[in-house]
Amino acid sequence: MEARVYAAISQALLSGKLRPGMPLRERNLAQAFGCTRGAVRKVLARLGFEGKLVLEPNRGAFVPQPSLDDIRQTYRARRVLETGVIASVCGRLGDAQLAVLDAHVATEARSHADGTHERSIRLAGEFHLKLIGMAESAELDAFARQLVAKTELYKALYDPAEFMHCAPTEHALLVGQLRDGKTQAAIALATAHLDELEARVLTRAAAAETPDFRAIFAEAFAGAAT
Repeated sequence: MEARVYAAISQALLSGKLRPGMPLRERNLAQAFGCTRGAVRKVLARLGFEGKLVLEPNRGAFVPQPSLDDIRQTYRARRVLETGVIASVCGRLGDAQLAVLDAHVATEARSHADGTHERSIRLAGEFHLKLIGMAESAELDAFARQLVAKTELYKALYDPAEFMHCAPTEHALLVGQLRDGKTQAAIALATAHLDELEARVLTRAAAAETPDFRAIFAEAFAGAAT
């Protein structure tokens, strides 16, 4: 039951059905899933540890509502981590490792063609985790999972689905550069990829954060002008 609740809430988050700041009440979720509040509490704690929910003492669980600075800091950390990994593994990956990345990119492409938005977000994140895993560092893996979980959620909350189609193409190009040992080109591509994602998320998050007062009070402004 806990696995089903976890999967359902994760899917709702990645599909953008849960909006920033929305509270997730244990009682309501337990009723919806037909399970105990204890089972829901364990799932919410896990999602909070993964950075997919915000847990506030005496208030409960909430869908994250990151500040613009939170978003910038998370993407900055990803850039530092991933460019370091690329510098470490570029030109050193074996045929079996490259085959794993090639197969994953092919799966991504099929998902995009099918139009499965939340699965595409998850697969895009998994590509980066697979690549980071090839640095063979448990510490990096744990940190990367938290960062990728946060950026996946930021994309689901703020990034429009129509922009998702570019990821498999960019990932395929990155694998080719890793195969050919083109370290600087691979770093430049990965950096540009994350820069573009961050810019799109920030644009949407800023629009959600700052109300358009001119539109809200257009009638009052018009009356004052006359």
